[in-house]
Parts: sequence; structure tokens; C-alpha cells
Amino acid sequence: MTVFTHAHELIRTIKEVTEEGIGMINSEKTSEALAAVSRKADIRPSVGIILGSGLGGVADAIEDAIAISYEEIPYWPRTTAVGHAGRLVMGFLEGLPVAVMQGRVHYYEGYSMDEVTFPVRILGELGVKTLIATNASGGINLGYKPGDLVAIYDHINHMGINPLIGANNEQWGPRFPDMTYAYDRGYITMLENAARDERITLHKGVYIAFTGPSYETPAEIRMSRTLGADLVGMSTVPEVIAANHMGMKVAAVSCVSNYAAGVTPEKLRHQEVLDGMARAASSMVRLIRAFLRALTSKDV
Repeated sequence: MTVFTHAHELIRTIKEVTEEGIGMINSEKTSEALAAVSRKADIRPSVGIILGSGLGGVADAIEDAIAISYEEIPYWPRTTAVGHAGRLVMGFLEGLPVAVMQGRVHYYEGYSMDEVTFPVRILGELGVKTLIATNASGGINLGYKPGDLVAIYDHINHMGINPLIGANNEQWGPRFPDMTYAYDRGYITMLENAARDERITLHKGVYIAFTGPSYETPAEIRMSRTLGADLVGMSTVPEVIAANHMGMKVAAVSCVSNYAAGVTPEKLRHQEVLDGMARAASSMVRLIRAFLRALTSKDV
């Protein structure tokens, strides 16, 4: 056996062992997490909702709610961000069985992308077919002001990493999932109709994700505007990629909590983000509930 052949065989063996190990770990982790959730709540949700900073109030509207602390779910990452309660709330909203994440984790908290998207994987395993993602964002588009709501119709991944890197789990989805319609066009229309019915101003825009936790520089915001971004944030994109990988249909709504860096002379503060979300919380709740009513009529 030549040195080259030996090296090739060694690489192939390592690859096979790694892929087997990753598949086993993923299977074991998801199985344990699913078992823990099932013991707490006998609900098979069709809709998953991820609540961003300051939007935990959406969970208060859930009927027959069962709240499960993230600490009670094996391998579920614990949120450390201010404004994220850290609970999975299951029950019914507008007649639909839902699983609501009252808080998410971010890449900047030190978690791996597998950990950041683990909750989405569990939602998919629970039976979720529709994912509604919300977040707080900085407004790049000069037509936006703090408190505005924006339906995301596309994104730019500027995080320098993708949650699908590594061995692919074929049971979850294909190796190369298409992202042409990462945000379902039909859902965007439904959001626009819901906003009109509720007399809520709803913009439509492109979201760019940076890793954080430092806010972007004015130069980075100018670059983002040149690239076509309307909003900037530090979340959502990994979750949306994972959801599309599993075949979920995604709707995403962002709250412009503040102007992005350089749009005004003011420095950015996280409290400003929370204050902006608080102002928009009631509109976000009304919009989500109206959207769910539309889903109910479609018998999702």
C-alpha cells in the first residue's frame, strides 16, 4: 500500500466514524429532548413561534398553556440575553396547536451553530410545519423608524458560518437545500393582509445578520445598505436555514427597535432595543394572531 493510498483510507475512515458519531449524537440528543417535552406536554404543535427580545408577551395569549423551562429539556441551550425568558410554552393560539419559544440563543453567546439551531430541530421533530420567527433589528432603510414592523422576504448571511456545515442528516433534509423562497411568499401575502385588517403598518425588507455581540460600525451599515439590506440583526438567519432544511414554511417579522449605527449621531444601547420592542409588542401580538387566524382558515 502506497503512502497516498494509506492516507486516503485513513481520511475515509475518519470521515465515516465522524459522520456516524454526529448522526448518533444528533439522534440521542433529539430523542432525549423530545421525550422530556412529551412528558411535560401532550401536544403535537403544527406551528412554532420564536420570540425575539422583549416579545415574550405573545406567550401570554396561549390557551391551555404549559410552560417548560429550557433547563428542563436536555441539551436545549440556555439563553443569556436580556429580554429572553428562556421557556418553551405549548398550547393553543387561535385554535392552532403551537410551540412558542419565549427567548432564543445567539451565536455570540458562545454556542455552536448546532446548538443555536437545536431548538428548531426539536420543533421540526415535534411536527411543526410552519415557523414564525420574530426579532429586534436596527433600521438601515431610511424609510423605517423605531417601532415599525417589517415582513422579511429575504436575508443576507454575513455571519461567516452556516448551520448546515458538517455531516448532513438526511432524515432532516437534503445536503444542498434551496433558499430561493426561504421566506414563504404566500405567508408574506398573508402577513400583509393581516396587517391591513389590523390597521398595522407593515413594511417588507431584506435582513442582514452579523454575529455580534458588538453593534455594527457605520461603515458596515453603509456596506449593508449597498448590498441591499433594509434591516440588521444578530439572529434568525441560522434558524431559518435549519427550518428550510427540514421542509418547514417560514414567516418572519422584524421589529425596528432602533436606527442602525450611523443613521443618527446617537450611540446604540441594548436598553434602546428593549424599549423599541416594548412599543411594538402589542402590534406584533395582533399581527401574529391575525396571521394564525388566516392559517386556521387554511386548515394548517
